[in-house]
This record gives sequence, structure tokens and C-alpha cells, in this order.
Amino acid sequence: MTRINVNAQRCVGAGQCVLIAPEVFDQTDEGTVTVLADTVDGSAQGVVREAVRACPSQSISLTEG
Repeated sequence: MTRINVNAQRCVGAGQCVLIAPEVFDQTDEGTVTVLADTVDGSAQGVVREAVRACPSQSISLTEG
């Protein structure tokens, strides 16, 4: 299982995470990232890893465990 960590203060609101994994990420009214699922496993991990790589502000990180 992989835990998703976000730093909303660092987020620039590009929305790449939402475009890549809308079932896991959303944006607040202010445009910053919010997480819909704190953890992911299985096939969703690959999509979430892609969203982490696409984040221009590096606001999203993963913790394995």
C-alpha cells in the first residue's frame, strides 16, 4: 500500500494530477490539490506515480509501506 502526501502550500494549481488521476486527486475552489484517497494499491499506484512525476511544483509525494 502507498500513502499519498500533499503540500497544498507548495501547489501552484497546474492541475496535472487531476488530469492524470481524477479518481485520486481534485482541486479546491482556490485551485490547490486535495486528495480523495489517502492510500492506493494495485494498478492505481502506477497512475499516481505518473501524477507525482507530472507535478511541476513537486507538491505530491508517496510513502511506501
